[in-house]
Amino acid sequence: MREQCYNMVQSSKTISLMTNGANGSNSHVSFMLAIDIILAVLTFVTVSGNLLVIISIVYFRQLHTLTNYLVLSLAVSDLLVGLMVLPFVIFLFTTPCSPLHGVLCRVRGFFDGILCLASILSLYCICVERYYAVCQPLTYQTKITPRVISGMIFVTWIVALTLSFVLNFGEKKPKERCAVVQVLKLSVVAAVIVFYIPFVVMLTLYMKILLAVRRQARSIHTANLSEGVNRVEKKATLTLAMVICVFFISWAPFSICVTYLPFHHFSVPLPVMEAFKFLGWLNSMFNPFIYAYTHSWFRSAFRFILTGKIFTEIAIFVSERQSFLELE
Repeated sequence: MREQCYNMVQSSKTISLMTNGANGSNSHVSFMLAIDIILAVLTFVTVSGNLLVIISIVYFRQLHTLTNYLVLSLAVSDLLVGLMVLPFVIFLFTTPCSPLHGVLCRVRGFFDGILCLASILSLYCICVERYYAVCQPLTYQTKITPRVISGMIFVTWIVALTLSFVLNFGEKKPKERCAVVQVLKLSVVAAVIVFYIPFVVMLTLYMKILLAVRRQARSIHTANLSEGVNRVEKKATLTLAMVICVFFISWAPFSICVTYLPFHHFSVPLPVMEAFKFLGWLNSMFNPFIYAYTHSWFRSAFRFILTGKIFTEIAIFVSERQSFLELE
């Protein structure tokens, strides 16, 4: 434990020297403070953004759709990343020699595994739901029912819980539990299950969705209602494209390194792995902004919440009957 603590402190000092180009404790303290501030801001933005999404979907009935129930599951997992993972990261980073370090590392690793896996699998479920909505609209209502959506959400969290438990407590003699990556065969299997396979499937489904939307755009020239429906599907497809891109940028570096390390004897420096994991956590912060950018409903709901209108009678009326877009 002492050796691990010493290595972590030396690693952080090495990063601070590379970053600031100076020697001494002042440089190290400044570096640690800067990292703490960055993590605190990331935590605040992640929690605030996903809380807005959750309140919007729960409160406004216009957002009670099957797609948004999956988005709600995604937002809950991302919110909990900010509440139950990042605070542990801040504490463990600033106090690497704490007596509680080993216990907290296991707790952080367990929750990190559950919530990041749940977030990734929720994205996968959203992509599957969108595929049926756009590519198989005639059978959508029979195949994608509220019961099916509930089953998707349930399986997502059960799989995330199971994999996280195996990855964090599957070793008889765990090593350096607080390292952001455990170079294990199980880690490779997990990367394949929760990144490579979902990404390939999501990319394949998205390409089919994109082709279907283009065919629909060429064939629809009559009713305004049909055009409106097609416009909604286009927005959902755009949102999905942005979510997939951000997902890949956020998780690809870490997942590739996880599968690379076991076969190359730790050739990737630990600070680099920590940076890649940090990039993965950023995915939980970006998702709410994607929905706000691509959906006017979410933007209007966020505005109602942030301006306090949600506590007024007009907001109650809007949540029950009328489109709040008509009131702005």
